[in-house]
Amino acid sequence: MLYQISHTTSYLYEVGVTFCHNIATIKPKDILGQTVVDYKLDISPTPTEFSEKIDFFGNTITRFSIQEQHKTLKVTALSKILRDHTLEPDIYKSESGQKITLIEALAALKIETRGHLHIKQFELESILIANISKDIRTYAEASFKPNRSIFEAAYELMERIFKDFEFNPNVTNVATPIHEVMVNKKGVCQDFAQIAIACIRSIGLPARYVSGYIETLPPPGKEKLVGTDASHAWFSIYIPTFGWVDFDPTNNQIPKDQHIVVAYGRDYYDVPPLKGVIYSSGANKMKVAVDIRPAV
Repeated sequence: MLYQISHTTSYLYEVGVTFCHNIATIKPKDILGQTVVDYKLDISPTPTEFSEKIDFFGNTITRFSIQEQHKTLKVTALSKILRDHTLEPDIYKSESGQKITLIEALAALKIETRGHLHIKQFELESILIANISKDIRTYAEASFKPNRSIFEAAYELMERIFKDFEFNPNVTNVATPIHEVMVNKKGVCQDFAQIAIACIRSIGLPARYVSGYIETLPPPGKEKLVGTDASHAWFSIYIPTFGWVDFDPTNNQIPKDQHIVVAYGRDYYDVPPLKGVIYSSGANKMKVAVDIRPAV
């Protein structure tokens, strides 16, 4: 499937800005099963400084600064992405990957190898997934039993979050602590991904945050509306003998071609689409519009 993606972030500043410095993480990854055919980043006003690099997690990040008075900032990323999930390793074709138990996985992760050193960072607490509560560990242990397949356990955890938590964009923000989300059982895709990651890390397994997009299909007979899609997030668990396996608790499914990967991190804090600092004294308004559809 070939997709065309548009992601626009606009800021309106009440009294204007004299200087801003920003970091954008909005270029999709070029990985097995996903090819970046084309990518363009438009920024208005034109940046005074601009650079692109690969960060510690292997994501493409763009740094730019605007050193002139401006009252609006508009950042638009245009991507053309070819997705073919059949090129990725299939967990259902890996008997060892499907059957490895929690006890066996924890033992395998104790073996010091070069690959495991990178994976182990995803076992630790991070800025937004810290002070993991007893309630979260108890919630995890309902699925992760010592002699049960961790693939089955992770799949069940995804299903439980989908059933137990209400999708509600009005009750959380990017700074809402995970223990509040756990108590209220409400939030958005970022919250559900981070709850799952906290659960998995609480029992000693590596889990990472995946940011990206998902194509949302219109109802039968209805035309797809521009801007109805949004940035999305899900989680990935590392299964020894196989590798990383993604799960989307917001939609209760293992991601396939409709999911476009932008970045990997320990939590949302590592991979926000756009962040920065400004010199200004007034209020500002932000608007985000994302559209993903099959390319013509």
